[in-house]
Amino acid sequence: HRVEGDAEADHVPVRSVEAQEILRAKAEWLSANPSARVLIEGHCDERGTNEYNLALGDRRAYAAKAFLADLGIDDARLSIISYGEEQPIDSRPTEEAWAKNRRAHFVIK
Repeated sequence: HRVEGDAEADHVPVRSVEAQEILRAKAEWLSANPSARVLIEGHCDERGTNEYNLALGDRRAYAAKAFLADLGIDDARLSIISYGEEQPIDSRPTEEAWAKNRRAHFVIK
């Protein structure tokens, strides 16, 4: 499943089956709660420049938004923001920590 960001962004697919399953569950919840609005936060690990990570976080959040829209969720209910590397959930410099920090986080508004 591929989604496209802005003209300068790379194509960012929602690649993993696990991520797709999580997004499908979120789509089910959103369908059952039609008045809910969601902010999708894009996060990255600490590697790369701040500018690169902010752009990557934006593409990550956009990919989740587009995937949900493809499942029938009105994209007007979904907004995105990128925090890049600024809000890690695990600050250790390890592959495990970096994997945790590469995420789209959902906040109900």
